[in-house]
Amino acid sequence: MTEHKPSRGWHGTVLKLLRAGDYRLTVTGRREISPQYLRLSFDDGGMLDEHRVHPTMWIRMWFANGDKLHQRGYTLVDPDPSAGTLDVEFALHDGIASQWARAARPGDTIEATVLGSKFAIPDPPPTGYVIVGDTASLPAINSLLKSIGDAPARVFLGACYDDDKSLPVARETDVIWVDRRNDGDSLLEAVRSAAFDAGDHFGWVACSNRTTRPVAKVLRDDYGIPRKSIKAQAYWMA
Repeated sequence: MTEHKPSRGWHGTVLKLLRAGDYRLTVTGRREISPQYLRLSFDDGGMLDEHRVHPTMWIRMWFANGDKLHQRGYTLVDPDPSAGTLDVEFALHDGIASQWARAARPGDTIEATVLGSKFAIPDPPPTGYVIVGDTASLPAINSLLKSIGDAPARVFLGACYDDDKSLPVARETDVIWVDRRNDGDSLLEAVRSAAFDAGDHFGWVACSNRTTRPVAKVLRDDYGIPRKSIKAQAYWMA
């Protein structure tokens, strides 16, 4: 009998046509950073041999839901091409990715696709950075902070739980944690109320789809950051 494999749907068809790289990751370890935040370690299945690591690099992971597979994007944490290892951090909620992560144990495998991730540190470097995100984008923010050296950075982070405020940030910098209220409006208002003349800064925004665009507009209109100096991408659906 032929084994039935869950379908990737039209997303999978498009990625296949674009010749995206597919890999099988194997869980090698797990660490609970907080009750709502989990870090899994993986063997990369040869992925890092074929793709150069860059700041905020992310992959598409495929999670089964019945007879279908659904993709979710996750940032690579501490990728080590020489060892063929990487970690992924999960901000836990009720979704299929979180359900899989909670149950994952060493030896479990998951399919991953590499396509669409691209980012480079601005050259010449800006005077500083204004960074806005939440626990879902914290791994990418940490990757960015590690890559910009001692450049000044003001970081706004949305918190869904009190425990979120104790999550590790990659370097000591000006971090403002904001309790998430009114579907992210509290984070937007915190960013707006802290505005300063930042025309020579770079803006980086990764929140929910509902919050990302308004925050990017505030960085343009209130901080004076040029559109070409803002990287904004919604990381999850509100």
